[in-house]
Amino acid sequence: MRFVALANAFGPAFRHAVIALDGDYSCRFRLSPELAICYPPLARASFSIAGRLRRARALLSRLRPDVLVTSNWGTIEWAIANMLPLARHIHTEDGFGVEERDRQLRRRVLARRLALRRSVVVVPSRTLQNITLDIWRLRSVQVRYIPNGVDLARFAPTPAPRRDDVPVIGCVAVLRREKNIARLLRAAKHVAAKWPLRVVIAGDGPERPALQALAAELALDIEFLGDLADPAPIYRRFDVFALASDTEQMPLSVLEAMASGLAVVSTDVGDIGTMVAPENRPLISGHDAGALARSLCNLLEVPEWRLSLGVANRRRAEREFDQQLMFRRYRALLDASDKETRET
Repeated sequence: MRFVALANAFGPAFRHAVIALDGDYSCRFRLSPELAICYPPLARASFSIAGRLRRARALLSRLRPDVLVTSNWGTIEWAIANMLPLARHIHTEDGFGVEERDRQLRRRVLARRLALRRSVVVVPSRTLQNITLDIWRLRSVQVRYIPNGVDLARFAPTPAPRRDDVPVIGCVAVLRREKNIARLLRAAKHVAAKWPLRVVIAGDGPERPALQALAAELALDIEFLGDLADPAPIYRRFDVFALASDTEQMPLSVLEAMASGLAVVSTDVGDIGTMVAPENRPLISGHDAGALARSLCNLLEVPEWRLSLGVANRRRAEREFDQQLMFRRYRALLDASDKETRET
């Protein structure tokens, strides 16, 4: 989604060759049809790492890009393939799967330390920045902190028509295990014993059948919306945005909720506690359903507080997380890479 936003914003200033290593190009419909963009086919993957490195090196040799941009652990072999440089390299790291939720895997740490030692590494969170410096032992001059940004106009807070006065707790997330929506549902069950409420979940994924079964078991008033082409309108139906993830860094959904003028309740993971307005930070705590339930109850008891937190979060999004600021930072980074390439 960040690449889509950047590519659309930069328009004809860049040409793109996009390679999805899992073969999933379902996000391409969001790209402007006016972009100069291609999707080079990959040769059949080898079972050996040497074969995969040869495949990556061959395609890079054919494409000869000015800048190679890789994203997250799944592309690290491409960084290795480019260690004898065929292109300037920028690696973006957005977080980790459940296997690295609690600690960094030593084999992966060593691979990153080796593969990225001459690369520019971009991270959207201070937590990740500290990991790149303290654990991966990259040089500070290599690492760029560029927070994600959100389209403030698109997510402007505009109340949506309501069918009743029942508070709506909303979440926008891919329904994967690490998002732990089950924890949110159990928290909502605790809250529902005291307050009438409705839960709305936007997003889809492999956990959906199990979550629907749990919702039925808990007898919750819950709506699963599936994937939404444009999530902006759904935030306007929410009274509170809630996230129950086991692992995050700088979730875009929290930024969208802040821009939409919502109070945020979340587990204390990644940078969420420093993303929200200071007034909202006490609601980012714990890693269990009980902590979430207490925060939700506190908000529902004082509607004026909930509204004031939403205003504070919107102001913070305007100051710190404007998409235009993100565009300028990435453009400066890419322009610097292009200049360095020409001078080299």
